[in-house]
This record gives sequence, C-alpha cells and structure tokens, in this order.
Amino acid sequence: MSDPIGHECGLALVRLKKPLSYYADRYNDPAWGVRRLHLLMEKQHNRGQDGAGLAVVKHDMPPGLPFLRRLRSTKHNAIERIFDAVTRDLAPLHRNGGSDDLDGMKRRCRFLGEVYIGHLRYGTHSGNTVANCHPLIRKDNTASRNLALAGNFNMTNSAELFQQLVEYGLNLVGDSDTQVVLERLGYFLDLEHRHLRSTMGPESFQGLEGRMLAEAISHELDLTKILERASENWDGGYAFAGLLGNGDAFVCRDPAGIRPLFFYEDDEVLAAASERPPLMSVFDAGPEAVTPVQPGHVLSIKKDGRSSHAPFTKALPLRQCTFERIYFSRGNDPDIYEERKQLGRNLAGRVLESIDYDIEHAVFSFIPNTAETAFLGLVGETQRQTRTHHAKAFWASVESGTPDADLFKKMNSVQVRAEKIAHKDQRLRTFITHDAARRDLVMHIYDITRGVVQPEDTLVVLDDSIVRGTTLRESIITILSRLNPRKILITSSAPPIMYPDCYGIDMSHLNRFIAFQAAVALLEDEGRLDLLEAVEHDCRAQADAPPDQMTNHVRRIYDCFSLDTISAKIAELVSPDNVEWDGELQVIYQDVEGLRAAMPGFTGDWYFTGDYPTPGGLAVLNQSYLNWRDGLDKRAY
Repeated sequence: MSDPIGHECGLALVRLKKPLSYYADRYNDPAWGVRRLHLLMEKQHNRGQDGAGLAVVKHDMPPGLPFLRRLRSTKHNAIERIFDAVTRDLAPLHRNGGSDDLDGMKRRCRFLGEVYIGHLRYGTHSGNTVANCHPLIRKDNTASRNLALAGNFNMTNSAELFQQLVEYGLNLVGDSDTQVVLERLGYFLDLEHRHLRSTMGPESFQGLEGRMLAEAISHELDLTKILERASENWDGGYAFAGLLGNGDAFVCRDPAGIRPLFFYEDDEVLAAASERPPLMSVFDAGPEAVTPVQPGHVLSIKKDGRSSHAPFTKALPLRQCTFERIYFSRGNDPDIYEERKQLGRNLAGRVLESIDYDIEHAVFSFIPNTAETAFLGLVGETQRQTRTHHAKAFWASVESGTPDADLFKKMNSVQVRAEKIAHKDQRLRTFITHDAARRDLVMHIYDITRGVVQPEDTLVVLDDSIVRGTTLRESIITILSRLNPRKILITSSAPPIMYPDCYGIDMSHLNRFIAFQAAVALLEDEGRLDLLEAVEHDCRAQADAPPDQMTNHVRRIYDCFSLDTISAKIAELVSPDNVEWDGELQVIYQDVEGLRAAMPGFTGDWYFTGDYPTPGGLAVLNQSYLNWRDGLDKRAY
C-alpha cells in the first residue's frame, strides 16, 4: 500500500525429529535445522523489519551446561546480523569435518540444537529496543519451567490480564501484552508443575524424588492443558510459538483464526510459519502438504516425539484477516495470487464506465509493487470487457443492416496500454523538521516515466489499499500530475479503511483514516455536525460497559453516505493544493461485496465494516472515537 503502516510479525518453528547425526550423514550438515530456520525467516522478511530473534533448545545437555539460548537484534538487517553470529558460532563444525564428536560440538556451539523458534518483529506498541524483541524468556533452574515465547498478535485487554496477574500475587516487570502473555503462561506452567508434584512426589503413591521426579513431571506436562487455563479471557488475534527448556515445543492460533499459522511435518522435521509459501519452498512441499493450524488449536510436540493438534479454547466464528490476503502475505501463495487477481478484475467494470470504454486514451499502471498481481487482474478483465462491449455494438450494427467496420476493427484489436509509470526511489531520510523541506523530500519518494502519457489520456493507477491518503496527497498525485494527463483515476483493490484494527495491525487512531476524514467533512458540508456529538454522547454512555454489551455507534456516521460519495470526497481531500495541473482526479474503491466475492473463506473485514470478531474490538473503536473527540493522540488500547 502506498501509505506505510506497521503490521504483522512473522513466526517460524523448526523441530528436528532425528538425532543431529542423521542430518550430518544425510545432508552433510548437522546444522541443517538452524539453516531451515534461517530460510523460513528470510522468506518472511516482508513481515518485519524492526527486529529479529531466535531461541534454541538443546536436548540432553549435561548438568551445568546451558540448554536454552537466545539471540536478538533490532539493528538494520536484523536477520542477517543474527545469522552472521550463528554462522560464526557454528564455524567449528566445518573445521572439524561436521559429523565427528557431535555431542562435543553441541556443547561448544551455542546455537546447535534440536528445537528452534524464530521471530520477525513489526513493533505496534512499546519501543523498538532489544528488550521488546521476541523471543521473550522466562527463566528457572528447572528445565521444564523455562519458557521462550514469540508471537504475532495484539491483545485488546492486556491491561485487564495484567491486573489479574497482580491479583494472583505476581510482581511483574513490564506490562506489554507479550510480557503479560508470557507471565500468564508461566504462571499456569508453574501450577501444573505443582499439581504433578503432588500426584507423583514423595507424598504421593508414586513417591518419586529428585531427578526422577523432575524427569517424570517433564514427561507428563500437558501443553494443551496449560494453554487452556492460561488463555481464559484472552481477547485478540494471535499466533504463538513457544519452547520449554526440556525440549517441548508448541504453536497455537486464536479461536477466530484471525492470525495465520501453517505447519509442515514429515519423518525428519516438524516446522511452522506464519505463511504457507515459505514452508513449501524450504521443504520442497506442495500446497496440500502444508496445513493450517486450526483456529483455537495448539500443535505441540513433546521432547520424546509425541505430538498432538488439539483444541485449547472454545471456537469462535471463523474471521481470518483479509488484509493478510490483500497485502501482508507474500503473493506467491497460489490462493492469494488468484484472490488478488480477482480483486483487480472486480474493478474493471467501474473503471471502464469512468473512462467511457475509451482504452485507446487510457494508460494503466500500479503503485506500489504489492499491487502488481491485482493490476494483472484489472488489465486482463478490462481487455475482456472492452472486447465484449465492442462486440455487442458491432453485432447491433449488423442487425440494423449497417455493419460498422470501425467497431469490427476495435473488437479485434483491443489492447490495454499497461505501463510502469511510477518507480519507488530509495526512501529519503526525513529527519529535517522544517515542514516545507520535509514535504519536498516526501514528494520525491517516487520517480515517473515520462513520454508515455499524453495530454488526452486518462492515467489509471491501482493501489492495493488507501489508508491515510498522506502519500497520495503529498507525493503520488503531485508527481503523477507532472505527466499532465486529462484525468487521474486512483483505484484501490481494497475497500476504504473505516475502523481501527487492534489484532496486530498498527491502526488504532480513527481520525487518521482518510475515509473517516471524508465522512466528517461531508457532515460539515451538510451542516450535520450534531451527529458527531450524538455519537460521542452514546460512546461515553457505554464507555464503562463490558465490551460484549457495546454497540458500534460510529457506524451511524458512515451510514449517511454511499461509497461513491465518500470516494468523491476523498478525491477532494487528497488533491494537493500546490500543483498547477488542472485535470480531474477520481478515486474508485473496491466495495465490500467485491472483497467477499474474491475471498469467500476470509471474512475478517472489521476495518472495512466495523463487524469485529471479538468484543474487545468494539471497546477499542469506542475509545478511539472518544480519543479523537477529546483531542488525544494516543493508542486506543
């Protein structure tokens, strides 16, 4: 999307199912597992540039030696930095022939082990320091009480969950939702240890003590049960990966399936990732071999190899995030590729009506590169519909007895003029605080191809989503107007963003959405600003109510206007004041019906519709509106 927003983190898990010697013999590489992790993280680089981290657990380490290691970085090119460190750490493997004395090598090489989790961070809250970079670790002298956790999520009620932990008697350091989830899991992990000790320890009929008791408890720990208890009252969209110091590992997914999570398993490895294509590529697997983790389920594997894929919480209606399909996830997933093309196809009819089917005087392009697949769909469908349009007109002329040769020629020579018009330049540093200088730098983010667009042409430009409109106004429209087209038609393959998101995407400020700004401006034009006060009154009246008793009052603002009316106002708002171009600017958005037709299995569209998948979403919306009315520029949850 042309407007940059912080969004989804990425997860990866690799759990080897054979001894390290197996990978040394078969692949001549005892570090095969960590290299698979590296590939999974690189192929999800689109999901996080704020930081990266990994954790490794080593099976069967002698007492006194580390069994859980972690490495994190928030520096530029964080993935490369952490794996450069891993490569240096593994250098003795190659100097010593790789397969000799693997037990000794595992002791000397900090990151040689059997179980790995990796994380790519997009910071939506807190700072971007290493302390906030996943995995987070909860330490203990008992191996099975150590917990490393990484996630792609936001909790809407982290403050409430934090308070519950305080009431349990915990003295927490840090109140981020990640820290809260880590401590909550750790709390119930401790409770399970106490329960098992009471049933297996010296006072029980089994009478186990010391090392034998610790090993028995480690063997019997039930990760599904722990998650079932820890996740009570969780409200959010989430996908987690976790390791215990004893070698147990798990990944889990929220009960509405908001956040994506997939896994692959064969005789050698169990692996999980936030997206399907990385698993397909890294393990040379077909789409059918990569399976989604079911919503509300945990996929766990014990140190001894026992695995399960079981529910840990009550299922909710499936609401998989549509933004994952439109923009966030890599487009080489076969299903996502087709969905994005269909989004483009859906726009063709309205674009052709706007240009009166005159494709001879229209140039089609796209911004940014993530919109390319939808652009292919738009171009292909535009050609098909134009040919059909001319064919109908030609046969009508035949039936009237006066065949039109020009229409026949048009019917057989339809060709959309598809060009690469805008090129995103290296992002310029905008540290200059002087407003005029900053605007000048922003305007030059894109370069343009000159000599392609003529003064009589309409320039049709496809974006995959228009969120704030800032880049359109300050950069794209300004730079495209220099081509002097008769008209610029900005099309969006997604509907307008009307509501905050609170399940991972950094979009909780209602007043920053160009669609909301347009609706407010329309109310002002019509002298109906009293509606904003009425909505505020009703939002304040329910501010202290339980989230599941709240109503979406903000919807009443949008209900006053059609999509075309809001789109026309947005075109006014994103029109720059400082350009001499006197052509026409139009904005066309995908409608919600088109979105749902393109991806019927993905109904997580709350940022377009206000239909939130959990009660916490309504609480965030309510607070976001009140923040705007109070002039508070802060996060709504």
